Amino acid sequence: MAPLISAASLAAAASDEGLVVVDCRHDLARPDAGEAAWREGHLPGALFMHLDRDLSAPKNGRNGRHPLPAPADFAALLGRLGITPRHRVVAYDDAGGMFAARLWWMLRWIGHAEVAVLDGGLVAWQAAGGVLDTSVRVLPACRYPVGAVAPTVDAAGVLANLNDGALLLVDARAPDRFRGENETLDPVGGHIPGAVNRFFRLNLDADGRFKSADALRAEWRALVGGRDPASLVMQCGSGVTACHNLLALEFAGLHGARLYPGSWSEWCSDPSRPVAC
Repeated sequence: MAPLISAASLAAAASDEGLVVVDCRHDLARPDAGEAAWREGHLPGALFMHLDRDLSAPKNGRNGRHPLPAPADFAALLGRLGITPRHRVVAYDDAGGMFAARLWWMLRWIGHAEVAVLDGGLVAWQAAGGVLDTSVRVLPACRYPVGAVAPTVDAAGVLANLNDGALLLVDARAPDRFRGENETLDPVGGHIPGAVNRFFRLNLDADGRFKSADALRAEWRALVGGRDPASLVMQCGSGVTACHNLLALEFAGLHGARLYPGSWSEWCSDPSRPVAC
């Protein structure tokens, strides 16, 4: 399954019983807003996953703002919702894929290849004539098997890399936050030494859809040069918008980059770790 699906293609597959649509709308400032909007109207039959409750683990003050849940816990959630490894999953939001990309990455993280993000999200769906309703598809609960998970990079790995430079960190936050300015989400401003900045919204055209694969490939190559994509580590404030960059890389055919899930919010929680501005 390609990492992106158009509204027209999704509408054409609406009767496919093997397809599950998941609403991932969220507002960092108003955590209940996404679920409230889903209840008012969503793509027909769409399930809902909450960024804080479903796509993150509990915070302990040292593991970032959106820590990854354990694979078994995420698999248990999928099982409760009735999602099996045979289902094709489409995630969407109303923020250019900002939150849907997190679900896309997490499913791929546990080996679920059949997942895509709705390109352009809710806006594209409605612009194409798609309707919203309040129906919710009910699937029988199941047991989602947990196998090998894709590798990630932790804070210790990032710290070790400061000396050898084998990895290149790419920070998905806005340029001002990367520079340590206008920080409102985390207690410390700045970035991890050696990281480069690629604001995730640069992956999108003005209409909120992803740029072409060729355009993204050229832009990313201009940023990282001839580096093997497997040497790239995506991070952001809390491991959410970094997934948007991972999605863009996948769509561009640049495979193998990894995620630093804790990202800046975890990194800056330890004052002994170095900070650059």
